[in-house]
Amino acid sequence: MANLFPARARINPHFAEPDLIVTYAQASGAFEALQGGKPRVKIGQDDLYVYVNSLDLRTEAQASGAAPNFLPSATLAGDQFSTATYLVRTRSVWDRHDIAAAANYNVSLPAAQGLAARQGHYQQYRTSLLYGYQPSNGEGLLNAPAATQVTLPPDPYGNTTFSTYDNGAMALWLLTQIVNLKIGMYQSGGKIHNKIVVISPQRIFLQAQIANIVQVTAYQRPGAGTSTTANVAQENLAAAGDDLVWFFDDTLQGKGSGGSDAVILTIPEIEVPDIPGINTNVFGETSPSMKAVNVQYASMAAPIEIPTPTEDGAITTVYENRISSGWNVRGAGLYILNIPH
Repeated sequence: MANLFPARARINPHFAEPDLIVTYAQASGAFEALQGGKPRVKIGQDDLYVYVNSLDLRTEAQASGAAPNFLPSATLAGDQFSTATYLVRTRSVWDRHDIAAAANYNVSLPAAQGLAARQGHYQQYRTSLLYGYQPSNGEGLLNAPAATQVTLPPDPYGNTTFSTYDNGAMALWLLTQIVNLKIGMYQSGGKIHNKIVVISPQRIFLQAQIANIVQVTAYQRPGAGTSTTANVAQENLAAAGDDLVWFFDDTLQGKGSGGSDAVILTIPEIEVPDIPGINTNVFGETSPSMKAVNVQYASMAAPIEIPTPTEDGAITTVYENRISSGWNVRGAGLYILNIPH
């Protein structure tokens, strides 16, 4: 690391603009795949693993005209799942000479170094959320072993890439995947209203949201001539009582099968299927139960800062936080769409 603020020559008289031209990075929407849009701050700074218990049941009952002598009973089976955690650390170092040099550029060096360190941490969180540190162990949402992998099929005209695909056909295909997602999670019924999240590269998101207007044909199509691919999907889901929200992360470019773009389709939080009266899912009322579909754990909401003076008069600040990789705990709630661009 370095603090590079070289001396400069300037012509007088002059005007010095006080505002900085700052290098920006993409603000990733990947964390919207998590319940509440953020990691679960529950683990300790030294916890090396996270364990989650599960409870499965198989119910049996017998019906007969006379009272039977041997009765079946329900089978309850507990299981345990786990994922590793990782300590993310970085540091910044400066002395009074660095602070003075940075001030000549209208930069508060301690504040800038602190924000830079946080950005490094948050980018690490995003990487671990999507890809994990040990993919072979199923870490990261894209490596979730129980997730459903779907590859974009040819459209009615034989096109196989997003940039050439028929816009109306793309909207219908996306809606079909959402229907399959809801069916697999039993998320049907009048009381269930889901937030459905799509995370894709910008070149998929922006094209679907802005440019891919459904083409006019010889027959009436939903949204033809006015609505885009994303508009058609969002309006149809809104009419059904659901919300479709689209976010982007460009690291997903080329991360799908065969070099295609990976698009995450998920319902971050499951709703317990429930109906009044006789409820064939009454066991779902068992508590405590986790509603999250995808989780990531952290020991703190933001990295802790540990400043320490050095013997040469400088200050070093260590930033650290312990996190887990992204963890899909309900495979039915996560689809990975492989879409060639």
